Amino acid sequence: MSTLMLAALMAASGPIGTAEAQERPPRPDSVRPTRPRPPEPPQPPTVQPPAPQPTNTGTTDTIGDTTQPPATRLEAPQLPDVLLNYTDATLPAYYRRGRLADADNTPEDNPITNTGATLGRVLFYDVKLSANDTVSCASCHQQANGFSDPATLSTGFDGGQTARHSMSLANARFYERGHFFWDERAETLEDQVLMPVQDSVEMGMTLIELETKLQATDYYGPLFEAAFGSDTVTSDRIAKALAQFVRAMTSTNTRYDSAFTGGGNPPDFEAVFTPQEIQGLVLFGQGGDRAGRTLGCAACHGTPGHIADDIHNNGLDITVTGDDGAGDKRFKAPSLRNIAVTAPYMHDGRFETLEEVIEFYNSGVQPSPNLDQRLRRPGGQPRRLNMTQAEKDALLAFLNTLTDESLLVDERFSDPFIAH
Repeated sequence: MSTLMLAALMAASGPIGTAEAQERPPRPDSVRPTRPRPPEPPQPPTVQPPAPQPTNTGTTDTIGDTTQPPATRLEAPQLPDVLLNYTDATLPAYYRRGRLADADNTPEDNPITNTGATLGRVLFYDVKLSANDTVSCASCHQQANGFSDPATLSTGFDGGQTARHSMSLANARFYERGHFFWDERAETLEDQVLMPVQDSVEMGMTLIELETKLQATDYYGPLFEAAFGSDTVTSDRIAKALAQFVRAMTSTNTRYDSAFTGGGNPPDFEAVFTPQEIQGLVLFGQGGDRAGRTLGCAACHGTPGHIADDIHNNGLDITVTGDDGAGDKRFKAPSLRNIAVTAPYMHDGRFETLEEVIEFYNSGVQPSPNLDQRLRRPGGQPRRLNMTQAEKDALLAFLNTLTDESLLVDERFSDPFIAH
């Protein structure tokens, strides 16, 4: 972390991070990651910022991917000299009004700040949050995959697998109920971010162990002091910083968003969409007065942020067996932003492609006493949409307009422990 960055973080607090602090020997309980590394002498002979790094040794050099070659991982975060902007200043007008704004679950006592989200970014990518320094939050929520996991189930610190697929995080802030996980067992995002840390499969820590470990890690003192006024590490502060970082992951730069240029109300989709995508927009249910058949997808994935309104039984199974979700096989759904890059789909990752998801809603919804009313016919049986192939293709084309490529590479949400 550069001296300029610390100055930006600490303002008038004094010269933290001086040569004296940098030469201090490592504390015994500041555990280094156990991943193999080349031997490092006490004074590395090559420390130039552009030093050559093996960026393509069997894996792609993807920002946010924690499976980088070990040689690229840094012992401390590499942060910019000027704080990155995580606040609402860059949110478009249609995110700050109407139903989308009403769905914002940010609590009054934890607004997004640049210093808090910067700390959250470091925590999100730090393997020190796991018992054996091998897994971070980003291991299961990878930036290149829309902050989800391309694996059906995620792998924890000791090789075990999670019970459900990793939910994507984009637009997590915009869910009025404010509960998290597929079964909504976390009352708030601040509660949710600490649960994987304490999970026996995912990260295997206790909160006391976590606080002690991070307090003994040199680079956290200045970050906590900048965010909260003192360098004391508490689980409450960890939760608040992580929640700020996740809430800042707002998707606002898709082709869909480009129709709102200049705050356009109504948006001009004809200017940016192909005829096929316009047909998909109408089928989805956001076509306004445009002619064409509407399927009503927007009833469950509404607003310009394509967010869910509640937990629902969407007819995945006939009987209430196995994973019951939040009860009666009701599950939360993430925003559809970046849906094209967050495969596999559903809480158990049963569908590998969006085409399979579309076909499920077209012909595969199963009867259930608790099936959402919007998926029922008047007689109570599941709806069958009877879509033509052209309609399926159009709906898929529309869903692809919700990909936010910039969010997948945005420096604000990238791994600060990877040398770029």
